[in-house]
Amino acid sequence: METVSIVLFLLLAVVVSGALSRMLPISIPTPLVQILLGGVVGLSTSYRVELDPELFLFLFLPPLLFLDGWRIPKDELFKDVSTVAELALGLVLMTVIGMGLFIHWMIPAMPLAVAFALAAVVSPTDPIAVSAIAARVPIPKRMMHILEGESLLNDASGLVCLRFAVAAALTGTFSASVAVLNFLWVAGAGLAIGVAVTLAATRAKAWVTKYWGEDTGSQILVSLLIPFGSYLLAEHIHASGILAAVSAGVTMTFAEISRQAMAETRMRRNSVWDMVQFTLNGIIFVLLGEQLPAILAGAKQTVALTGHSAPWWLGVYIVAIVAGLATLRFLWVWGSLKLTILRKRDTVDVIKSPEWRLIAAMSFAGVRGAITLAGVLTLPLVLDNGAPFPARDLAIFLAAGVIIVSLIIASIALPLLLKGLTMPPEPSRQAEEDQARVITAEAAIQAIERHQHALAESHGDAARYTRAGGQIMDIYRERIEGLEKDQAEAVRAQGRLVSEFHLVGIKAERSALMQLARARRIGSETARKLTRDLDLSEARHRH
Repeated sequence: METVSIVLFLLLAVVVSGALSRMLPISIPTPLVQILLGGVVGLSTSYRVELDPELFLFLFLPPLLFLDGWRIPKDELFKDVSTVAELALGLVLMTVIGMGLFIHWMIPAMPLAVAFALAAVVSPTDPIAVSAIAARVPIPKRMMHILEGESLLNDASGLVCLRFAVAAALTGTFSASVAVLNFLWVAGAGLAIGVAVTLAATRAKAWVTKYWGEDTGSQILVSLLIPFGSYLLAEHIHASGILAAVSAGVTMTFAEISRQAMAETRMRRNSVWDMVQFTLNGIIFVLLGEQLPAILAGAKQTVALTGHSAPWWLGVYIVAIVAGLATLRFLWVWGSLKLTILRKRDTVDVIKSPEWRLIAAMSFAGVRGAITLAGVLTLPLVLDNGAPFPARDLAIFLAAGVIIVSLIIASIALPLLLKGLTMPPEPSRQAEEDQARVITAEAAIQAIERHQHALAESHGDAARYTRAGGQIMDIYRERIEGLEKDQAEAVRAQGRLVSEFHLVGIKAERSALMQLARARRIGSETARKLTRDLDLSEARHRH
């Protein structure tokens, strides 16, 4: 019962944090509000969450990484793949090596392997935290796409590095050649398993649907099970479950193209995954806050490991680590963006904003978040010989401090840097969209004509089917005519105006429907059905 109670408290804190972050007059990132509320939960209750590292990793990371891989824009990722790879692989490796050596030099009491493990967990960035910080200052799309791609890959690369560092700490040995071979197996097998599990699951779903129909609930449940299945299977053969979850998510995009689900299934599934993402990310930050009182209470014992007695030394170490991470990222981003993003792609590309603002914004956008906390909490409790894992509490304290300090600094700096910041102009996708709409409309007209002829031949009364089909074909022909270059913009403006009137009407419909339901002039089932229809109509006209 105590476990259920604390889970409910954490979920309530996640819900309240979202509301508070919108109510506050100043822009405070939601993750910081969640950490604060988690601290309130930790101080106001006698319950404590005892985190099992392996269970924590298994419950939180696979679905989050799977969803990131599934939803990340693939075209944008491939367009800037060189920049993303430089940030997600090269920067992570440099961070692990450079910060690992720096942390060990700064805190000699922390073994080198543990210092590398700490450097590995603070290397991944968190785009969700960045989005929360910049909610009131829009991030340029291209910059956000790069940050999303970087986060997707550096989550995996950072946690793979963490795995090797922990293995070195447990065994006391490290071989570069063995590590390279092990890395190739861990990465390659993990990626392959993620692809295989997703393809097998989606094909099985398609086969069942073909012969017995589609059940929305089971389809959603299968999508929730795929990341966990990929993770477990990969870990069972000692491959990377993290990479398996990422590749499963990326594969899901392409698998869904050839094996489409029903519209209702996709809508409900998107809603379920939005809830899962919001809940898991929120709980991670709330858990960080819930753990903070105990972490701070043990600050005296923790700082004693470093050879000091004053707890403020821990603050010095946190600031030094954050400064080191920022410096490394700034230098790497400077070189990377000089070679890629800031290089003119054609003669018309002009960057209006000063270069230093772009470099600084990308550097401060390297906020640490959920993955860092999840990774550091997976450090083993004991070594293979049963002795306590060295400096585990110190590593957790420093990682938690890095998360909080990086969030605070970014919440102050990013809005200032992003205000008025422009990226190289993006090519318009309007022509591509218009062409797709024309092609699909022409296909629809052809299909309707064939259906008209088939009905007329089998049932007679051709005039009736011609009138019905003609009404629909006229809609498609108007779409094709409206997408001609000379009047496309005028039609789009007219469409926006029509949507505005639609929304006004929908609002009035909704108000009248509520009055009918409150007066009990219609039943609850009728009210639910009509509300759903209005929701779908409103969603269509708002996008």
